[in-house]
Amino acid sequence: MSGSAGATRTDAVYQRLRADILGGRLTPGERLKFPLLSERYQTSVGAAREALTRLAADGLVTTRPHQGYLVTPLSHRDLAELTQARVEIESLVLRLSIQDGSVHWEAQAMAAHHLLERTPFEHADDPDHPCDEWSAAHSAFHAALLAGCGNQRLVATARSLRQEAELYLQWSVSFGTEPDRDLASEHRQILEAAIARDSDRAQELLRDHIAHTASLLIRGAPDEPNHL
Repeated sequence: MSGSAGATRTDAVYQRLRADILGGRLTPGERLKFPLLSERYQTSVGAAREALTRLAADGLVTTRPHQGYLVTPLSHRDLAELTQARVEIESLVLRLSIQDGSVHWEAQAMAAHHLLERTPFEHADDPDHPCDEWSAAHSAFHAALLAGCGNQRLVATARSLRQEAELYLQWSVSFGTEPDRDLASEHRQILEAAIARDSDRAQELLRDHIAHTASLLIRGAPDEPNHL
């Protein structure tokens, strides 16, 4: 197999594994054994290993002694710490994105929001999880908001933290259905403030938006809630 073909196969396995983890088809704490992965995704052990290495960098997979690779377990304490890091870093990157972003950045953010607004939230066969299409549109919208920042190290850090948070959102008891919360309105207000170049308001809105995550109860987390 050529290098390009091998990279393509690895990327395909990575994308499918990632979708199955974020879609709840592979559960937090579940062991990821190479024979089963090779059979499930019709791929080689080498391609599966490379895909798992990439997912570990995303925070969606971890390794444990004597257990090998497993889907990252959930913890309320880790969620609180992750949320605190995201509040500080992602709001900073948004401020820089508003400061540095071009008209092209504005257009991309508006287009990503347009797609998010028109993508159904619920999965017809699994009402406990957002559908894969909505999750992808949600990630793309937030990535578009941060894309105007010229500091690529900060952007990469913010995106990595957001990737880790996606797993928690998928396994929250009430994400998207919390009483008295209008998720669509939150997204719209953040976009409007960003496009208006009101960085103070955009930061405040994003910080509140992210902070909601820390209050979510997570199915499958063995520890007690640990709110910030």
